[in-house]
Amino acid sequence: MSSQSLKPVIVGVDGSSSAVHAVRWAAAEAHRRNARLRIVYADVLSLVYLPDLPGYPLPVPYIQAAQRQGKEWLRRAAEVAKSEVADLVVETEMRVGQAGAVLVDQSGEAQLVVVGSRGLGGFTGLVVGSVAVALSVHGHCPVGVVRGPGTALPEAPVVVGVDESATGEAALTTAFECAARRGVALRAVHTWNSVDADAARWTEGEGWDVAQTDQERWLAEHLAGWNEKFPDVEVHRYVSHDKPARALLQHAQQAQLVVVGARGRGGFTGLLLGSTSQQLLQHSPCPVIVAR
Repeated sequence: MSSQSLKPVIVGVDGSSSAVHAVRWAAAEAHRRNARLRIVYADVLSLVYLPDLPGYPLPVPYIQAAQRQGKEWLRRAAEVAKSEVADLVVETEMRVGQAGAVLVDQSGEAQLVVVGSRGLGGFTGLVVGSVAVALSVHGHCPVGVVRGPGTALPEAPVVVGVDESATGEAALTTAFECAARRGVALRAVHTWNSVDADAARWTEGEGWDVAQTDQERWLAEHLAGWNEKFPDVEVHRYVSHDKPARALLQHAQQAQLVVVGARGRGGFTGLLLGSTSQQLLQHSPCPVIVAR
């Protein structure tokens, strides 16, 4: 058994329907990885103080009631996980702290952390919650964000965005592994714009056809080693003159999972989550894994 398989898949819960969807997906993913599932609830209320008396915590009975509610949410989440995978090893844990901080800390000992796209604190019109964003920015392992119950067919492909960035390589590793575990095809999506093309060719008038051919060749060469490493994964290559997020969202309509890097080649120093990743988290119709 590898050291990676010894690490748990962790899922955060808060009693919301979004968290229930995340638990179901995380249970299935833990089963595929032959890993145990750890369900975590962050008890933020134990940190709360009376607004007019900031030096005094809330009454003990109130905190105890909140902790009982958290334990009940953990119990129900464990039942959901077991209903998804009967023989899954499930752990539950309550930690005191803000959800984002607790899960970022937990991510240091996980192979994957999963959250719902929105929790109980979500507002209408706010498509992705702050915890999902915080984890995607600061997490120490790949982060899965689950949007809705998921309706993709089991044979639907995994989609991955391909570029030359460091996290792009991490995304390819995660995507090939996910496709291999699921026994499905992988769609490798690469986009380009006029800056990618050789300026001399543009001035010579050879145009977009040449640039398109160059990018198709680059993608084929870039994936050659991966095809050898994962010979059982059928790979379909897609190259287009488009914005990465728009192209990936189009492919996500027929996918069961989209994998992206935390930051692409256009990332700026200090910008910790790339615009493509953010747009996928906001709008993808299927679960998204942000690799790092």
